[in-house]
Amino acid sequence: MGGHVSRTDYEWVYTEEPHATRRKEILAKYPEIKQLMGCDHNLKYIVVAMVLAQIILAIMVADVSWPIVIVLCYVLGGTINHSMTLAIHEIAHNLAFGHSRPMANRILGFIANLPLGVPMSVSFKKYHLQHHRYQGDERRDVDVPSPIEGQLFCNTFCKLVWVILQPFFYTIRPLLVLPQPVLTLEVVNFVCQLIFNCCIYYFLGGKSLTYLILGTFLSTGLHPLSGHFISEHYMFIKGQETYSYYGPLNHLVFNVGYHNEHHDFPSIPGSRLPMVKKIAPEYYDNLPCHHSWVKVIYNFITDPEIGPYSRIRRKMKDEDTDGKKE
Repeated sequence: MGGHVSRTDYEWVYTEEPHATRRKEILAKYPEIKQLMGCDHNLKYIVVAMVLAQIILAIMVADVSWPIVIVLCYVLGGTINHSMTLAIHEIAHNLAFGHSRPMANRILGFIANLPLGVPMSVSFKKYHLQHHRYQGDERRDVDVPSPIEGQLFCNTFCKLVWVILQPFFYTIRPLLVLPQPVLTLEVVNFVCQLIFNCCIYYFLGGKSLTYLILGTFLSTGLHPLSGHFISEHYMFIKGQETYSYYGPLNHLVFNVGYHNEHHDFPSIPGSRLPMVKKIAPEYYDNLPCHHSWVKVIYNFITDPEIGPYSRIRRKMKDEDTDGKKE
């Protein structure tokens, strides 16, 4: 089971990331795509509804048995919380209120963060926008696993452990690989989350708080929705660094599966990304894609040719070293 070892280094390339070039080509050919850009006015209502649903469910699980709590963490609460992390992803791109109202987006991010139990909305935005700007960059893209992860989690059993522990790696990796000063809004995010967690524990008890926090970690580990972590940029076909997923689970995660489309047009809300593919099909229909996140997870764990090192890497540009383009 654990005898086969996956690749021993990243796929190093010397080309620019493909999305900026494709964006220019598509906009030149289909300028009407610009009309899809802008905020999704329904996002704020969906977020508030999901937060209220999780609070109601937290109230309901306060008196059930622990086995039922654990099952609900994974099946129901975790699914909702994972969906909420993708709402936070939308909010990080200012797609709830638009770029002209950044603070409104940040406040909605605080609200969306509450059921997760772990403060992350501001920190996620800080690092995620760098992932878009410096995709694959050897130092600035913390979405790429570290060399230590690539070396340690290199066979079937170890990759299974790595998938289960994904939430820990996604949390700790940026702090170790690319530490940055703590922002004031990160402190506000932390304080709001701490107050909410304390209220849940004080008024509802440990089961309710466990339902929320454990659901977040279970749903971002070995969970069907977590297939998007692997499907988006892990190199299943040599040279292809971004993949879209076209399957039914997109309905639960704000169409994050349309990932080539998202990286090409990060200012288009997830609700409109299918329209990008419909308008410009010749740019997407022939790209390698996924149709099952469960299969993605299974293949990642069992295929000896795929592992944490299965990512495209780029050397950091000299002009980025001194921070001029930061």
